[in-house]
Amino acid sequence: MGSLIKYIIRFALFMLVQVFVLDRIHLNQMVTPYIYFLFILWLPFNMNRNLQLLVAFLFGFTLDSFRHNPGFHAAACVLIAYIRPYFVNILIPQEGADGNYDEPSVKSMGGMLPYFIYVGALTIIHHAWLFLLEAWQFGSVWYFLLKTLFATAISLLLIIITELLFVRKQRFRTNTA
Repeated sequence: MGSLIKYIIRFALFMLVQVFVLDRIHLNQMVTPYIYFLFILWLPFNMNRNLQLLVAFLFGFTLDSFRHNPGFHAAACVLIAYIRPYFVNILIPQEGADGNYDEPSVKSMGGMLPYFIYVGALTIIHHAWLFLLEAWQFGSVWYFLLKTLFATAISLLLIIITELLFVRKQRFRTNTA
């Protein structure tokens, strides 16, 4: 399957699951699980930075259109797309796996721990920025922190389940012909 078709299908599936399944779940009227941003975390290593930011904006804006929000998800998506390359550079093995694999995964990042640090850190950043924008203030710091931590925990659990159910085949690329 061509990579463009693969990413279009992922875009649609993540959007549909988020809008029609996960947005209907409200745990204790406080936490809604989010996994849609996993689309951004799975973008290819070699994708142009400006294109990556544009795709993240369009993805977040599409979700905002369904939820009738004025750009909260778009801002959170652009933020994680902007800082994602820094996390990849810090966490990837020094052998240059970003040149040998197409996209971030457990295999390409050198194991379970670096991959889940990558996913976990960007999930916390995404949720904290999103909830801060929604509230537009810290108001109750404890409410903000609890909402961020619970939503992150639920989202990470769903991301782990997604990773286990939908194994992405990654081939090792070499520079030889």
